Amino acid sequence: MSHDDQIPFDHPELVINPEPRCACLLLLDTSGSMSGRPIAELNAGLVTLKDELMADAMAVQRVEIGVITFGPVRVQSDFQSPDAWTPPQLQAGSDTPMGAAIEQGLEMLDARKQVYRHSGITYYRPWIFLITDGAPTDNWRNSAFLIHQGDNEERKSFSFFGSASKVLIWRY
Repeated sequence: MSHDDQIPFDHPELVINPEPRCACLLLLDTSGSMSGRPIAELNAGLVTLKDELMADAMAVQRVEIGVITFGPVRVQSDFQSPDAWTPPQLQAGSDTPMGAAIEQGLEMLDARKQVYRHSGITYYRPWIFLITDGAPTDNWRNSAFLIHQGDNEERKSFSFFGSASKVLIWRY
């Protein structure tokens, strides 16, 4: 087989490192209410997260970080290993479209799990962390349903962790 006949592999990082993965999706509130100290603390926390992951050799091999912010909804980074991931410098913005961010995050997570399956990489139950200081300003009911559907002991699609007592998704 010549070089021209070879089929390129879409995800060379998975060939280099065949360790099982744990996708970690961060859903981060960047709405206007996060201005000042809250956004500064969130940015500092992201730097600390990277530092802590980099200090653990197994985490560097297995954890993959993906980041979606909302206020407005933006993919800040697709899933990457800690050594490749650069914590974004977040700025506070407008409203709190939490429902849309959750739905986009779940789609991104499903796509990454498909990559793992197609690449023959085993993976642990993914983690989703929602960090917010308030309530959604968009339609959140479908995202709440999707969270309840995926974060249960039967399906085990992911584990979901929310930060704010005001998060309405648990009242679904």
